[in-house]
Amino acid sequence: MASIDLPKFPTRHGYMSEKIQRDYIASAVAKGLLPAEAHRMPEIVSLTAPSDASKPIQFWQLYSVLGQDPIVRIVQNFYERVFADEAWFTSVFERVGGIGHHINTQASMWVDVMGGGPYYHGAEFRLNFHHTHNAMQLMNDKGAERWTSLMLETLDASSDLMTDDPRVRTSINTFLAHFVAKYADDFAFENRSFFGETNGPLQRKINIMKMTELAIEAMTEDELDMALAELGVDASKYDGKAAKVSKALMM
Repeated sequence: MASIDLPKFPTRHGYMSEKIQRDYIASAVAKGLLPAEAHRMPEIVSLTAPSDASKPIQFWQLYSVLGQDPIVRIVQNFYERVFADEAWFTSVFERVGGIGHHINTQASMWVDVMGGGPYYHGAEFRLNFHHTHNAMQLMNDKGAERWTSLMLETLDASSDLMTDDPRVRTSINTFLAHFVAKYADDFAFENRSFFGETNGPLQRKINIMKMTELAIEAMTEDELDMALAELGVDASKYDGKAAKVSKALMM
């Protein structure tokens, strides 16, 4: 199993990171992407990405892999596209401030949420105020579609900033998809954004050799299949959960 020496950069929680982490975990648990106990699992709640390359990077762990400079440069690449776009879109940003202002504020938010520390003063209140006042003209189908299109272009052109770890792009996609879905719900526009592959369901390794009889009996059939497979047992040869429990107890 490939292993990566992490963290490459020191991490700490910011003004937004813990709240966003809790919100995402709750959403991912509801969708079956994370187990119900995810908020107690160190590999998930840690700000340091797993060294095991087979495990996903949660987006609040991205700073531990990337550090500040690549994050800022991705945001810079995005706003260079924004400020070169059509007037109906660009003008909304220009009314708030110049390109430097937008790079600084957006990069601060990204770094804060991604585990780089307290950079985005005002946290969610500030973010919500910006969208309901400064950017309200673009919080609709047309504006969201243009924003996500430019961001997808940015990500595709910024692969050199994401290290050679494929988990990084997937994690950034997950980060963006989470926020766009939230805005789509808040502002009632269609969520048609797709940045690429996002973090899939967490595949847990279950060691039944260290489990009690009651714990094994409480497992779902899918969990039993995975646990037996880890021990080289073809679970398909056992018909029904009871037969699989019996096999597990014999191991």
